[in-house]
Formats: sequence, structure tokens, C-alpha cells
Amino acid sequence: MLAWLGIGAADAQDYALQRARMVAEVEAMYADTRAQTGLARMSPEVRAALGRVERHRFVPAGQRSQAYRNHPLPIGAGQTISQPYIVALSTDLIEPRPGQTVLEIGTGSGYQAAVLADIVAQVYTIELIEDLGRAAAARLAAAGYANVEVRIGDGYAGWPEKAPFDAIIVTAAAPQVPQALVDQLKPGGRLVIPLGASHAAQELVVLTKRADGSVVQRRVLPVRFVPLVPGK
Repeated sequence: MLAWLGIGAADAQDYALQRARMVAEVEAMYADTRAQTGLARMSPEVRAALGRVERHRFVPAGQRSQAYRNHPLPIGAGQTISQPYIVALSTDLIEPRPGQTVLEIGTGSGYQAAVLADIVAQVYTIELIEDLGRAAAARLAAAGYANVEVRIGDGYAGWPEKAPFDAIIVTAAAPQVPQALVDQLKPGGRLVIPLGASHAAQELVVLTKRADGSVVQRRVLPVRFVPLVPGK
């Protein structure tokens, strides 16, 4: 874990320049995928968060030279840190606002949680793999994200003690939307989740919960995520 936590004497200015280039590349992808997503550009809130959150803190030491490339990277235990474009898009799709409380399923490295925490009031995030979850919690704390709470547990069950949530982001693919997550979403809230089997076609989907508890579902674009594994 020390390799994750020790940032070393990296040039902060160089990382800032790399981050700016990454944000510009992600912005260009928004324009390219507008017909599918309905979003021509990043919201100001998401653009600012992507420009502030230091992604190099959330990748293994050996991957830091690639931290600001717009693609996923392995983080161990068969898991990945998502492509920055997907992180930005998933965040934009929940329409995050200051003062909101958001649940994330699949903490991974902690990067998506950090981007959320830069915008909303409180983030609760659940990771099934204990080593990843504890490392992410330490990393988020070291980076100063005091408004993130990490739990080791089954993402399918959500976090009922902290519900209801203004929005939920799931960062692993499930065959269908877990009902517990729909139940823990506030009326008017949004849930973003990749749906599909791990070795089959997957789609990023956004659900909006109506006042009567029913949901409206919209398919956004094809994606590829690791599977959402239920706890034992």
C-alpha cells in the first residue's frame, strides 16, 4: 500500500499541465458523443472537478506516467480506474449540485468518489474488496477529502442507514438494476449504472425516480466495466 500512498517528488506543475490536456480531451469526447449522450459539453462543475482532482494520487506508482491519459488503468485485484471521460460523463448524468448526498457503488481507487466530493456535500462509497476499500479510504483522507465515507460491503444492498440519496453512481456492470438502490434513491433522484453481463454488450443507463416510486430509464452509450459482484 505504501507505493500507493507515497506520491514522491513529482512535478506539480507538470501534472497540472497534463490534467489540463486531459480535460480538453474529455471535452472533445463530449462533442463527439453528443448524439448518444445528449450532452455537448461538460458542466462547469464537472469540468472544474476534473481539473482539480489529482488523478495521479489514485493510480499505482508504476502507472503515474499514464495517470492523465484518457483511458482506464489497472489498480490490482482485477479492477480498474475508469477512463476520465466515463468518470466525467457518469458524474454529469446525475446532475450533481452542492449540498447533495451521493452514493457510489464500487470505490475502486477512490477517483470517482474524489470527483464527486469536489462538487457535492457528502459521498458514501462501498467497495467489496477490502484491500482496495481500505487503501482508497487512506488515499482520500491523505488528499483531504473529509466528505467521503468508505464502507467495505455488498454494493447490491446499498447503504440503507445513510439513505435516501440525491443520486447514485454504480461503477461496475450488473445484469439488472438492484432494487435496493432504487429504493434508496430520493424521488427526482438519478441513478447511473452500466447494465449487461461482464463478457457481453453493456450499456450505460441513467434512471430517474418519479414521485410515485416508478423509474424512467434512458440508455446512454455502450461501455465495458468489470462486473458488480454480490457480497457473500
